[in-house]
Amino acid sequence: MTALLLIILGGLCAVAYGIVTINDVMKRDAGTQRMQEIAGAIAEGAQAYLRRQYATIAVVGVVLFVALAYFLGLKVAIGFLIGAVLSGAAGFIGMNVSVRANVRTAQAASTSLGAGLDVAFKSGAVTGMFVAGLALLGVALYYTFLTRVSGLAPASREVIDSLVALGFGASLISIFARLGGGIFTKGADVGGDLVGKVEAGIPEDDPRNPATIADNVGDNVGDCAGMAADLFETYAVTVVATMVLAAIFFAGQTDIGGRNVLEAMLLYPLAIGSACILTSIAGTYAVRLGANQSIMGALYKGLITAGALSIVAIALVNFALFGGFGTEFKTNAGVTFTSGGLFGCAVIGLVITALIVVITEYYTGTNFRPVKSIADASVTGHGTNVIQGLAISLESTALPALVIVAGIIATHSLAGLFGIAIAVTAMLALAGFIVALDAFGPVTDNAGGIAEMAGLPPEVRKSTDALDAVGNTTKAVTKGYAIGSAGLGALVLFAAYTSDLNYFIANASPTQYRFFQGVAVDFSLSNPYVVVGLLLGGLIPFLFGGMAMTAVGRAAGAVVEEVRRQFREKPGIMAGTDRPDYGRAVDMLTRAAIKEMILPSLLPVLSPIVLFFVIQTIAGKNQAFATVGASLLGVILTGLYVAISMTSGGGAWDNAKKYIEDGHHGGKGSDAHKAAVTGDTVGDPYKDTAGPAVNPAIKITNIIALLLLAVLAHL
Repeated sequence: MTALLLIILGGLCAVAYGIVTINDVMKRDAGTQRMQEIAGAIAEGAQAYLRRQYATIAVVGVVLFVALAYFLGLKVAIGFLIGAVLSGAAGFIGMNVSVRANVRTAQAASTSLGAGLDVAFKSGAVTGMFVAGLALLGVALYYTFLTRVSGLAPASREVIDSLVALGFGASLISIFARLGGGIFTKGADVGGDLVGKVEAGIPEDDPRNPATIADNVGDNVGDCAGMAADLFETYAVTVVATMVLAAIFFAGQTDIGGRNVLEAMLLYPLAIGSACILTSIAGTYAVRLGANQSIMGALYKGLITAGALSIVAIALVNFALFGGFGTEFKTNAGVTFTSGGLFGCAVIGLVITALIVVITEYYTGTNFRPVKSIADASVTGHGTNVIQGLAISLESTALPALVIVAGIIATHSLAGLFGIAIAVTAMLALAGFIVALDAFGPVTDNAGGIAEMAGLPPEVRKSTDALDAVGNTTKAVTKGYAIGSAGLGALVLFAAYTSDLNYFIANASPTQYRFFQGVAVDFSLSNPYVVVGLLLGGLIPFLFGGMAMTAVGRAAGAVVEEVRRQFREKPGIMAGTDRPDYGRAVDMLTRAAIKEMILPSLLPVLSPIVLFFVIQTIAGKNQAFATVGASLLGVILTGLYVAISMTSGGGAWDNAKKYIEDGHHGGKGSDAHKAAVTGDTVGDPYKDTAGPAVNPAIKITNIIALLLLAVLAHL
């Protein structure tokens, strides 16, 4: 019980840090009256969108809550509710801080670059710590309630199903928030750019553009609330999946040499998360602008500090739970490893995180070959820009895939499937700091927009542009991290699916798990239904991505028509004598995003269920289980590549435009710049809608498959 209390204390530290930092940020100067008016309009639009989005999700959530309570019991349904509410809360709190920190960042940047960095990063850290803290507290507190208050056995099916449902609740919020927010932000961005920059020739964030406020609203609902929900879900789902594996692999091992191995293994992922919250908090205090004025260098100092301290913290966790590094364990499947092997897996997880961050920065940073090659291609026209951007997006999948493959092989050799799960847990243990890097992006982007719209001096815009350029890179870096951890996390979920399936088959009898009596599943590639599952699962990320891109195109088209209408009917807008109707574009995009997000979001939710019952009808339940299992691998395989390609490629397109705007190849207004704007327009829905939304799509498909097994076990 002491270990659980310490774990919960770590989660409370994250929440306490968030509250203290909110107060610090809110005390900062909010600038002129005009700046506050602009920030108020952004905040109002973002809050209105989230309220409508959550109201829509609530309708779906109520139906699912009732269904889970009916099929699996009230405790399972409550787990689902906890995951959904905490995921939504993390995004809502973070976004509300973000829309208030943007104006304070702009004002701070008018005094110095370091002051602007301080406010922007601290506001991002609030989101990050609430994500990590609430995710850890949700899992740890509900596990404590189930096992200590309700008296359920830690490895019982009710505990496992309740925790899986908690992950499902987080997944539901995540996929809607990621997709809906992405449609909103890129509908505004693309539509506003096409008319404002290309047709009217006015700069980004020009107050004469009727879509400007909507664009800044979108940054918050997409990159802040959307990413928060995404990584909350990945964090919670991965910890839960690791605990599910521990419950299966170490069931019954409650007194091995006087040690409760089952309890220690169940708490290990939670303890890693708790310890790394403290190291992430320490890392935030290391973010300081140095003499070289390198913003990315300052952020990396914090990340390196958090990572280095995390290695020490995980070592201490090993001593606390296992007595050191030499304790030997044996799973119920016969796999043996040591506590030192588990520690090695955790360190490998941290190394994978570092490598993915570096690789993503290489492909999206303005100082490196990929971005410069797209900028160079812009000189010869729009077509060559798009061709080179697509080439970079495809190329960018290779190095992350090799890193992930090496990580899988290394961790599996150290501790089997459980070792892979621990590596992913360690990756996500740094989510608090990583989300801080991501939420930093929309704050700096908004700060630049406020500076432009409020007519602040050029030197202020220069500082906010420098922060924004780094913000673009950090957003790309965190998306790379989210995708890598999602791919590995989904692999852990797949392992949980196969382990759960084997458990039900092995324990099936006339009195329990009757549906699984006589089931024999063949996962070999010689089974045609396995190939069918791989093909159909591999289809989902492509179809899902296509639906998301189409939704952005429709939303952007509506914005284009609206902006053109206002320019046509109010000629005084361009002359500065008439005020655009900003609210019209915000309301239009809110309605469009809510409508467009529903159908694509249902694709990964329903596909495992429909696939199972269709194949069962055709070929029986043996082949149905094999097909669904193979489809989960297919989703992971293609989803990883689709998501990396889209997010890295889109980030490279965006920064190629900024590279030209910095004065290269003729600068703003040149033919190269116009071509780069086209490339950025193509890349926007790639990197901020379809690509990121594939992450929760991968995981929710696997979570649904786990819940399907639980429902069938109750028949």
